Amino acid sequence: MKVAIQGIRGSYHHQVATQLYQNLELLECSSFDQLALAVSNHEVKTGIMAIGNSIAGSILPNYGLIKEHDLKITGEYYLNIQHQLMALYDQEIMDIKEVQSHPMALLQCKSFFRKYPHIKLVETDDTAAAALRISEEKKRGVAAIASKHAAQLYDLKILNDDVQEVKNNTTRFVVLEARERINNEANKATINFTASHESGSLAKILTKLGELHINLSKIQSVPIIEKPFLFSFVADLEFENLKQFEEAQLEIGILVESMKILGVYKSHTL
Repeated sequence: MKVAIQGIRGSYHHQVATQLYQNLELLECSSFDQLALAVSNHEVKTGIMAIGNSIAGSILPNYGLIKEHDLKITGEYYLNIQHQLMALYDQEIMDIKEVQSHPMALLQCKSFFRKYPHIKLVETDDTAAAALRISEEKKRGVAAIASKHAAQLYDLKILNDDVQEVKNNTTRFVVLEARERINNEANKATINFTASHESGSLAKILTKLGELHINLSKIQSVPIIEKPFLFSFVADLEFENLKQFEEAQLEIGILVESMKILGVYKSHTL
C-alpha cells in the first residue's frame, strides 16, 4: 500500500498511516501541496492529510487543496497528539538555545516555553524532520518538538514529555483519494457550499438540516481566493445512514447557490 504523507518517518502523519495500513510504502512529501498533487496525479492511491487541531483550529489552505485537486475524503481519523521536547543525549533543558518544529507544533506548546524565555522558537517543515536534522548533524543547543516515535527512530533524548498546552490535544486527519468510493456504512459527509447574499439565507440552510435530523458538527467559512472578501462554507454533517444524507443533499441543494461534496465516509478514532 503506497500512501502519501506530509513529512517523513516519525511524523504524526506517519503514525496515522502505520495504524491504518499494513505493508506500508510511504511517499514522503515536503508540503501539503505536493501531497495533494501526488494523489491527484495517481502517483499514489491514498494520501493522509491533517485538516485541523483541537488547539490550533482548522488548516484552511488544506480545504482549498482538496477542492482545487478535486480529491475525495474517504476516511476521517482523530489522533491524540503528545509532543515531546528532544535533543542529543548529552544535552539538558538549560543547554537549549533554540527549538525547531512545525509551526502548528510550536503553537500548541507556546505556554511551556514561557518558562524558558532564553529559547528561540524556529519554524521548520516537519516535526520529525527537525528531529532527524539534530540527530544527523549532531546539533548542540538545539532541540525539536516531535513524537516519541521520532525520538526512538532518530536516537534522541526526551528532555520533557507532553509539552503541549492542552493535554487533550487532538488532530483530525482525513484520508484522500482521487476517486469517490461509496461506503455503505458512511455516517459523515463534508460539503463545501456558497449561500446566496440574501438576508437569512444561511439560517434557512441550517434550519433545514435540523429539520432533517442532520447534525452539523462543524461549519467553517473559507475564503474564495478568486473573489476577495467573499466566503464559502465547509460543513461536516453527521447522519445515521446514506439515505438520510441523500435526502438532505437534495433539500439543501435547493437552498444554496452552489455545493460540492468533498467526501462521504465513516468516521473513526484511533
